Amino acid sequence: MTMNVGGSDETSQRNSNSVSRRRLLKWFAGSVGTLVVVGAAGFELVDHGVLPGKQALDELDGACSLPAPKLSFDSIGPSESGSFFSAARQRHVGFTIAYPPSHGPGDELPLIVMLHGYGQNHATALVGMTPAQALALRVNGAALTPTAMVTVDGGDGYWNPHPGDDPMTMVVHELIPFCQRKGLGVSPKKIGLMGISMGGYGALAIAERFSGLVSAVAAISPAIWTSFAQAHGANTGAFASESAFRKGDVITHASSLRGIAVRVASGVDDPFHPGVEQLVSALPSSNTEVFSAGCHTNSFFLEQEPPSTAFVSRYLR
Repeated sequence: MTMNVGGSDETSQRNSNSVSRRRLLKWFAGSVGTLVVVGAAGFELVDHGVLPGKQALDELDGACSLPAPKLSFDSIGPSESGSFFSAARQRHVGFTIAYPPSHGPGDELPLIVMLHGYGQNHATALVGMTPAQALALRVNGAALTPTAMVTVDGGDGYWNPHPGDDPMTMVVHELIPFCQRKGLGVSPKKIGLMGISMGGYGALAIAERFSGLVSAVAAISPAIWTSFAQAHGANTGAFASESAFRKGDVITHASSLRGIAVRVASGVDDPFHPGVEQLVSALPSSNTEVFSAGCHTNSFFLEQEPPSTAFVSRYLR
């Protein structure tokens, strides 16, 4: 390491300005609470006070900025949207089914179930693109393995069971059979799970709870808490009880993912990153972990959508 002791007046002034700016940002973040431009699935962090001052500071100071990825697409396939009554959720839920290029309704295809983040729904499950666009991506110049993708309204209960509202059962016992009747995700091993933030947690939780259901999981910035007290203090609606947290603790039950291809992507400045690191240390060895610069923001989510979609589709051949 080379250190410049003293330096020029210009350098000293620049460093002084940098320190002053940093102090100002710290004061500003501390005075107003968490002020941060968050991504679509990052709303929960501000809404429930999860975001620590560090991410607010990083946002204001540019540490979370990522260059927009260069995306390329084949011709976009068709989509269909509608709703069905979910007995598990006790309400009508919206859905969108998208098809890859050169395919459409009636074709038999593997299926990616894409779970949305907090405050989102089936129409906004992905960042910066529609499900049909995601399936038409070219990643590293190559087209994806043809798969269908479905999104659905899961509410804000972290995709786990609550009294009177069970989005997990809705996905497994209503949504997936609904798609299978259309020829999508027919077994064996033709289903993958993907999600962002709350949806990333949900994808992992469902795969752990229902062994043998899926072949691959991709979790982008999964919202993983390490204790019920931490989760309940930030979001009282995430888990119905401490016992529900224990059942849905994806770190404790990580061994249930053995035999499933798993990709986990997390920015090192994401406030959920410590929980993600604990998850990764507990995962079986045959998994892919991506830790890179980034926070819990749209720019990181968008950067990770193409490789995550490619990863899941590759294991659904």
